[in-house]
Amino acid sequence: MGVGIVVLGIGAGALLAGGEDTGRAGGGEPVAASAPAGQDASPSPSPSATTADPAEQQAVALDKLLADSGASRTAVIKAVADVKSCDNLGQAGQNLRAAAAQRNRLVTDLAKLKVDLLPGNAALTTALNKAWRASAAADNHYAAWAGQVAGNKKLCKKGQARPTSRTQAGNRESGTASREKQTAAQLWNAVARKYALTERQPVQL
Repeated sequence: MGVGIVVLGIGAGALLAGGEDTGRAGGGEPVAASAPAGQDASPSPSPSATTADPAEQQAVALDKLLADSGASRTAVIKAVADVKSCDNLGQAGQNLRAAAAQRNRLVTDLAKLKVDLLPGNAALTTALNKAWRASAAADNHYAAWAGQVAGNKKLCKKGQARPTSRTQAGNRESGTASREKQTAAQLWNAVARKYALTERQPVQL
């Protein structure tokens, strides 16, 4: 269920190190005054051949974004469990809406990244966008369900919340998110293997 989708706090800060070649070898040192007349000064070394590959830089930036994608997973799982058991409904709804907002931010942040040099980039970004939008929709539907249960005691029987149209809508969006995350994970892992980055399971996206 897409509800189980969310963010594992995978540390991406280390991936930011070494992105630029800051070495400036032999930059503009004066020729010695004692150099023999007519002898050319030694040529400056050529720029480092290890300048980061632009495609790799794009992969690293996307990897950092994906590391943030599962941050709300634990909170969402607990919130839905609370709604099902008619417990802590106000906080559950709040946590679900916050998770939806986080997923929408991922969509916004993805749109700011350049990934055109990555293999399968069009299919990957399409799958990620669909997955995150569906997850956000599911979270909002479940949050609305929490509000329904909180406002109507008849929806809670023997400690179990009755499903409503909002529950059903959330389940549909969850299914969509799960399918799209399967696709996105396969595409991303191919990129991750190429650039020695973190591979991810669908539930981590």
